[in-house]
Amino acid sequence: MEVILKQDVENLGLEFDVVNVKPGYARNFLIPRGWALLATPKNKATLEATLKEREAEEAALIKSANDVVNKLKSATVSILAKVGSGDRLFGSINNQDLAEALAKAGVQIEKKYIKIPGNTIKRLGKYTAKIRLHRTVEYDYTFEVVSDGVSAE
Repeated sequence: MEVILKQDVENLGLEFDVVNVKPGYARNFLIPRGWALLATPKNKATLEATLKEREAEEAALIKSANDVVNKLKSATVSILAKVGSGDRLFGSINNQDLAEALAKAGVQIEKKYIKIPGNTIKRLGKYTAKIRLHRTVEYDYTFEVVSDGVSAE
């Protein structure tokens, strides 16, 4: 079932995105909370008109998103984690941890805009997270998970 999002929904999309979701999720969760509309032809036409009216605002949003991407290109992040035997972590690293590490590096990004494949990281190494700052601006950010140097054994 296609719906138009009326606001940002974590792990689904940003405001004004047209997304496909299961009918029960749309009928029982998104629409009753006022987070989405059915993507009927009339609503799609209204969405197009709204996006045309907001073109100048959208251009400003895209410019600010590109500025953040430029900051991300220059920022390097290594997340320290406790390690057990081998390269397995105690606990895991998720989008919240990456958002905090980026904030320390001087780039403020909300965790809902960060998508880590598999949602969690449980081993040391280099990883790539998809950071979606605007519906047209996405950036694949590479970071590293390293040992904090304290042996768990």
